Amino acid sequence: MFTRIASALLVAGLLAASAPAAHAQTTAAKKAAAAKAAAAKTAAAKAAATKAAAAKAAAAKAATTKAPAPVAAPVAPLTEAQASAGVKEALNKGIVKAVQFASEPDGFNLNDDIHIPVPPDLEIVKSTVGRLPGMSLVFTQLETQLNRAAEAAAPKAKDIFLNALANISITDALTLVTSSSTDAATQFLRKSTQQQLIMAFHPDIETAIDQVGAGRAYATVTDKYNKIPLMTPVNLSLADYTTQKAVDGLFILLANEEAKIRKNPAARTSDILKSVFGR
Repeated sequence: MFTRIASALLVAGLLAASAPAAHAQTTAAKKAAAAKAAAAKTAAAKAAATKAAAAKAAAAKAATTKAPAPVAAPVAPLTEAQASAGVKEALNKGIVKAVQFASEPDGFNLNDDIHIPVPPDLEIVKSTVGRLPGMSLVFTQLETQLNRAAEAAAPKAKDIFLNALANISITDALTLVTSSSTDAATQFLRKSTQQQLIMAFHPDIETAIDQVGAGRAYATVTDKYNKIPLMTPVNLSLADYTTQKAVDGLFILLANEEAKIRKNPAARTSDILKSVFGR
């Protein structure tokens, strides 16, 4: 009996002694685990911060570094056939517009670029007899009538222009397209058509001058002047003067249209014009 009691007390004592030690071991384990977790969390935060900083630096570098410009695809050389089609279409477009504009009422008269003034030879007459009663009005009417004559003759230019246009060679067309001059094609056309236009215009303008009364106005002016003593008589051909001015005016209008196509993309209204003149 005594032996059993002693054994029980011994066991109880051992248990009581081991409990604080076990508790201490458990606490230490918990602290170690917490410390380990905290260290891992700190390491993860540090890694994340490092990664974010690296990403920010990369973004900043990318923002300050210009992307290389894209390399444009090489443009195929302009063929002679394309040049010919482009020049002919550009001139055809210009011819239609120029003739249409010049043929309209006041197409010459109210356009500062092509308005036909009183012939220079009549300026001295104007300064001398222009102060006489009614003569100022006569000069004004004469000038208007010269422009009316040019407007009446202008439609005849269209067929002459278009016939010459059909005969432009492929080689000439390529030269005209690549020219740096904004009216190269117009000047080329002028060389081949100017005399034809003068011959075609002259009879019509001569007739128109008589019909609109310019001949009578001219006779009134010159008769007054030629009767002044010691003055050199004036005998100017109004038809010659007006014909040349009318032809000059048409080429001015045509050159303006050509320049628009060469300079202004909006004026290139077809694929061939864009392809030929948009280079």
